[in-house]
Amino acid sequence: MSERSHALTPDALAMVDTIARTGSFAAAARELGKVPSALTYSVRQLEEALDVLLFDRRSRQARLTAAGEELVNEGRRLLAEIDAVANRVRRVATGWETQLTIASDDVVSRLTLFELCEAFYALDPQGKAGGGGLASGGPGTRLRLRTEVLAGTWEALISGQADLAIGVGMAGNVPPGIAVETLGEVEFVFAVAPTHPLAGAQVIGDAEMLRFRAVAVADSAQRLAPVTVNLLPGQDVLTVATMATKIEALLRGLGCGYVPEPAVREHVRAGRLVIKSTARPAHQVTSGYAWRCTQGANGRRAPLGLALQWWLEQLASPTTRKALLDREPGACA
Repeated sequence: MSERSHALTPDALAMVDTIARTGSFAAAARELGKVPSALTYSVRQLEEALDVLLFDRRSRQARLTAAGEELVNEGRRLLAEIDAVANRVRRVATGWETQLTIASDDVVSRLTLFELCEAFYALDPQGKAGGGGLASGGPGTRLRLRTEVLAGTWEALISGQADLAIGVGMAGNVPPGIAVETLGEVEFVFAVAPTHPLAGAQVIGDAEMLRFRAVAVADSAQRLAPVTVNLLPGQDVLTVATMATKIEALLRGLGCGYVPEPAVREHVRAGRLVIKSTARPAHQVTSGYAWRCTQGANGRRAPLGLALQWWLEQLASPTTRKALLDREPGACA
């Protein structure tokens, strides 16, 4: 193995990625728990091993060169694959999985997800999996739910941190080894509090919208390129972590923004929020669900675990798909 290959360790790739993401050696050092001089030394060693410059030394910030950008992009892909392999080897190849991790986008109905969990735990696998259940009932698979935003939902699946991703964006190419199906359409509406200056406007154009603060939910992706939606260049932005927090900010008149219509339906009915027309065309997003379908050494698809099969069967139902995307937050079945 060449010296260059030895230099490209996961730690080195993660280090360069952190410096590029934070914008400075000092900020990256704080995040990594190191001193800036140690990072500077490590980067110089990596540059010498690769015989390239990764950062432009003429800039006061940590600005990547063209070679550095290529290393960051490819490094993110390699780190995601390493994570995926590490997680896949832990899975049980057949029968009921020991654990099933489901990543769902923040716009997916939590009530519907929990109802699916209840149905899953109510399963009696005696006769289905040869008595694989626990004394307390259910198939014995531990469920792990995680909430992601935008590209973070894809990242959780691609990196192997999740077995099933619900609410993924359908734009772009599907990565190899991933199967995807359409979940449905989500309508986004522009909402403000009744006391907001835009509440009395007719059709709101970009120039008028630019004058007011937007509320945005941060993309949870760490390695994939984050997605920014419906933000105008130069617009003041209040960034929050979840859609629920964004809606709370809108209710308090702290800004304006696009939100899923089902998520604010009750607030609009009660007069706590107002939906406004904008000069932009109607904003609808096609959402999907995806899962890993890896191939074995013989080139054939590896069999899916029984827990994942059950969830895919539920998602094949139009009623379930609609409930996941078009359900009021406070609604009960």
